[in-house]
Amino acid sequence: MRLKGGDSKYWDSMSRRLGDFVGKRRHCFFKGQNDVPHYVSYKRFRRRITQASSSDAPAASTPLATRGQCEPSFEFDNVCQKLDLDSPPRHREPEQRVQQGNRQETALTEGLSHGVAVTPPNTSRITARGRTSTKNASEQGWVWRAAVQSDSEERRCDLQPFDVLDEADVSLQGKSVMRLAAPSLLNDYYANLLDCSCNGMIALALGSSVYLWNSETRALLGHLGPSKQGGRPSDRHAQSITCLCWSGDGRALCIGTRRGEIQLWDVEDQQHLRCLPSDLSVVRALSWKQELVSSGSVLGHIHHFDPRAPTPLVGVAVQKDAICSLQWSPGGDRLASGSSEGLLCIWDSHVTGLTKSQQPVTTMKQPSTVKAMGWCPWQRKMIATGGGWKDGELRIWDTDSGTCVTSANTNSQICCLRWAERKRYLVTGHGLPQHHVTCWTWEFPSISPTYQLTGHSQRVLHLALNPTHIFSAGADQRFHIWDM
Repeated sequence: MRLKGGDSKYWDSMSRRLGDFVGKRRHCFFKGQNDVPHYVSYKRFRRRITQASSSDAPAASTPLATRGQCEPSFEFDNVCQKLDLDSPPRHREPEQRVQQGNRQETALTEGLSHGVAVTPPNTSRITARGRTSTKNASEQGWVWRAAVQSDSEERRCDLQPFDVLDEADVSLQGKSVMRLAAPSLLNDYYANLLDCSCNGMIALALGSSVYLWNSETRALLGHLGPSKQGGRPSDRHAQSITCLCWSGDGRALCIGTRRGEIQLWDVEDQQHLRCLPSDLSVVRALSWKQELVSSGSVLGHIHHFDPRAPTPLVGVAVQKDAICSLQWSPGGDRLASGSSEGLLCIWDSHVTGLTKSQQPVTTMKQPSTVKAMGWCPWQRKMIATGGGWKDGELRIWDTDSGTCVTSANTNSQICCLRWAERKRYLVTGHGLPQHHVTCWTWEFPSISPTYQLTGHSQRVLHLALNPTHIFSAGADQRFHIWDM
């Protein structure tokens, strides 16, 4: 306890009691500034109390220890270092509790290399057209939150999505022009978490939220994610984003989750349109065909939805193994699906029917999972695939004949690929050993590398392109911009 100033009679009484307590020894046990126990004379202790009584400063601690009480201490729990990627955001403590939580906050900051972005308390929304959106999507459990700019103090200890880490003054060949933060990016080879719309809008899934970033103005606009009523951390983990895909006109964004939900958003008006039914398994891939959206699940089911219809499910197909990739051809006349067992299946455009008896028109086989996959925009019957770490082969297939027309050995895991239509490039993202991005030229029938882009410290999981830049996101939780 602490003693404050008072009249002299009170202090004389207290001094006599203390004198009786210490007895003949006339010394007191005293705790110094460094919490090192030592003894001081009773006269010195009394003098300190007397001096403190004439000022506003607190007196020295009494030598009488309170039974059963000790100074509170903080022990960092190792479990905190194993939190899920989409753990709940940390909020600011009230002003009067800041001093008490300093050590706890420091320990958490040191224990977690990248935290989840702080959810802004203000959920007011301004649309791209300049008007305020009043629609509340929390009824569906998902909400839009406007972007907030983090101050410099927060950036030092907790990076926010798309925080600029470094920027090159001069564009050097093979080096990124800008490197940004992507905290909580899921290190999952089978996920598809990055896409760029025709309007240059980047959608990047981090944990259980999707962040929207304008590639032209380089401004973070906001993010879509579960409402705070999501419940337990295990529920939020089930809501982790596993895939996303922009519609062809860039207005709608489709999001698939670990629990099997498919969310449909009107991004321009920042409104949640609807939740499409699914088979309650992990949604691995999404692809649009005009107003139709198709999904592939870990159970091998392909569902076709028309979001305009009262009953949106219009067609179903089943593949033997888990689906890792799904993409409609540029003309919309064929659908390609890749499986975990190395099967590349080509389906025709007749998707209606719920009998699950449809069969692919062509099936091709490669030695590893077909996750990296993409149709060639100018040779619409051709499709490229990349092999996993046991394969490492880049292949281009003729879907009419079902044969591989050309291939190249990359000696590394191919995690993703994209075609650049204007430059006539094929871009691939790689894992071990170099974690690089490679640009290829394809002059039928040969394919050859032209540029190699280095800068990621772990495997490059996702790629997106606009007419002038390449965007890559890696397991190192970094987002790079490359000058094409």
